[in-house]
Amino acid sequence: ATDRRYHDEKIKPTTFGERLAKAFFLVGWVALGAAIVGLTTWPISTQAQFTLGLAGLAVMTMIRKLRLAGVWRTTFLALGTTMILRYVYWRTTTTLPPVHDLFNFIPGFTLYIAELYCVMMFFISMFIIADPINRKPPPQLPEDRLPAVDVFIPTYNEGADLLAATVAAATQMDYPKEKLNIYLLDDGGTDQKCNQSDPEKAAEAIARRAELQSLCAEMGIGYITRARNEHAKAGNMNNALVQTSGEIIVVFDADHAPARQFLRETVGYFSQDRRLFLVQTPHFFINPDPVEKNLQTFDRMPSENEMFYGTIQKGLDKWNGAFFCGSAALISRRALESVGGFSGLSITEDCETALDLHQRGWNSLYVDKPLIAGLQPESLVSFIGQRSRWCRGMVQILVLKNPLLARNISMKQRICYVSSMFYWLFPIPRMIFLLSPFLYIFFSMQIFQANAQEFFAYVSIYMLTHMTIQNYLHGSTRWPWVSEAYEYVQTLYLVKGIWGVLMNPRKPTFNVTAKGLTLDNDHLSELAWPYFAMFGLILTSLIVAVWRFMAENEVNELLLIVGGWSFYNLIIAGVALGIVAERRERRKTPRLVIDRQGELAADGVTVPVRIADCSIGGMRVTVPGGRLPENFGRGTKCELTVVSLRPDFSTEPVPCTIQNVSNNGSAASYGLEFRNLSPRHFRGVADAMYADMAVFEQFRSSRRAIKGITMGTLQFFWWSLHHSIRAFYYAIALRGVAPPKADSGEQLPVTEAKGGHPATHEPAPPLPVLTQAQARPIPTAH
Repeated sequence: ATDRRYHDEKIKPTTFGERLAKAFFLVGWVALGAAIVGLTTWPISTQAQFTLGLAGLAVMTMIRKLRLAGVWRTTFLALGTTMILRYVYWRTTTTLPPVHDLFNFIPGFTLYIAELYCVMMFFISMFIIADPINRKPPPQLPEDRLPAVDVFIPTYNEGADLLAATVAAATQMDYPKEKLNIYLLDDGGTDQKCNQSDPEKAAEAIARRAELQSLCAEMGIGYITRARNEHAKAGNMNNALVQTSGEIIVVFDADHAPARQFLRETVGYFSQDRRLFLVQTPHFFINPDPVEKNLQTFDRMPSENEMFYGTIQKGLDKWNGAFFCGSAALISRRALESVGGFSGLSITEDCETALDLHQRGWNSLYVDKPLIAGLQPESLVSFIGQRSRWCRGMVQILVLKNPLLARNISMKQRICYVSSMFYWLFPIPRMIFLLSPFLYIFFSMQIFQANAQEFFAYVSIYMLTHMTIQNYLHGSTRWPWVSEAYEYVQTLYLVKGIWGVLMNPRKPTFNVTAKGLTLDNDHLSELAWPYFAMFGLILTSLIVAVWRFMAENEVNELLLIVGGWSFYNLIIAGVALGIVAERRERRKTPRLVIDRQGELAADGVTVPVRIADCSIGGMRVTVPGGRLPENFGRGTKCELTVVSLRPDFSTEPVPCTIQNVSNNGSAASYGLEFRNLSPRHFRGVADAMYADMAVFEQFRSSRRAIKGITMGTLQFFWWSLHHSIRAFYYAIALRGVAPPKADSGEQLPVTEAKGGHPATHEPAPPLPVLTQAQARPIPTAH
């Protein structure tokens, strides 16, 4: 019936009025395009260009300040497009060195191509987010129509406590228990790991397998492992796919704990479209990444991934281009079976799988509701390792499965995938932008031909236009200049990874991202020296530029321009120094701010309390109207019971110890540390943290404060000054402080030779493996 309804809608004849309205709509867009082209090539003086640019920016600023929409949004984008294209036209026709002067033309043209890449990505991005879609809630199906759901929690080296919290949250999702099966997919306890040549590591793997089997048995879920670690995460999930049978597969990373409403807010969409293969939800994090932690912006600035999940994914969804992000997603088993399971050719199996399924005519959907709470890398090493994997994986897909050449997807979907993959080439143009000023300052190479008047009339207007558009479209999810800092920090290490993939697309290995690491002291990251070297090189170029300007007899306008360019790079490099100067992290487990009722009991006395925040390691509680009795002092062993939001649900008391007592003048606050938790105790912790998705939404909304261009620029400048001084202090005063032993994650081969184990070449011993379903084959695609 669903298929018939969609078929009828597709072939429903249009009325004469609808056809006339469509014709007027197309004529209007053609006229607008012609006007933009005419204004782009309109020959005017430099002064008129500057005046025209200021007038356009004034109108755009008014629209941005008033947050106008509708026809004003179209006006805003049309003005911005016109000014950017005028810059491109001027840059193409006026500023390039002569072709016969190869010494200057080659680097000049390289810089020009890098700029065109940025302009191309800008217009692709504008196309994608021009009209983002906000999905309505799904229909709430009666229980007899709900599909069976298999939850996959892949794990490799995560600790049992972290896994227990995720598993406990998954078991408490609001869904009929007879239709919900949860599996822990353990790639750290495989036969291969248990039989490796290193006896110490083999013993660790055997102990891990036994520990996680016990955890799963106590939590009432399935445990699945496999013989060999082949094809990394994709291979792990494909192994589970043949041993399970649910209609819908839900994937949660080991550190992504779902809210109780996760399935109720998502499953119903599959009843509306039989060709739907994916429902993706955003990744919401409760701990800061290295940029947020070291710049101290976590509680007040939108997270780095907010622009992607808050704007871009909604734009991709408009064109049926939203893709699988590896976790917090539901996938149709029927769809997966049509392509032979999760794709494993690249190290980013999520996007690759989505591309394969879109090519088969399946549809995707994105729901902009934070329904999971996860962890992100806290050290710079882990952060760069994670982004390196994303970057190399996307470039792999671009080379091996180029979406521009893919069959059976629409042009709009091609643009969506090109945007997602081409974006990760940003380290190449950014490195060109960093090095180009040196060519003129040190070697007097004329790679950019313009005077100061032209620079201000075109370049400054272009940059202000770009910032104004970004602030209008992404103001609530990205502050001014923050993208510059994130991209700069990644550039110095990702350039090498991109080159490696281009030389050998099948070589990259899967890196397991280390998360939940604690930093016991302030220190410089072990990756810091290239950032100091680049800062020193930029500063030297600026000093040389000033010296040349003072020493040369005539005014050199191009030197002024290039010197300003180096100063701009120096500001970004200064912020980057603050990012690599890593701050101490005192909390061993990230906490989520909540407001729940509980009961604290000790020595036969029970006191009602309010839970203010919670983590997998402890809680902070307050006592309404006063203090706890005297016997509740520091060091007291007690039990805390979380009052559930569901009348039909209760959890066991959680054993804890009172670690500290404080008083803010209005209420006493008690810090509780959990002790000797068994898996069943994590049900209470999970109920406190993840029972209500409104907690996630409130925290996300509290950080979505729009920062204007002027204040954002001043703040970025202050960050550069303040944090570069802090970084040099770390370099001088903390030279003897060793950074923590933290790596970016163990490398796993995407593919390995089949056969026996590396050391013994013999089958593994028959260690017990718990499963909940009969194995069944998956049809192989093609």
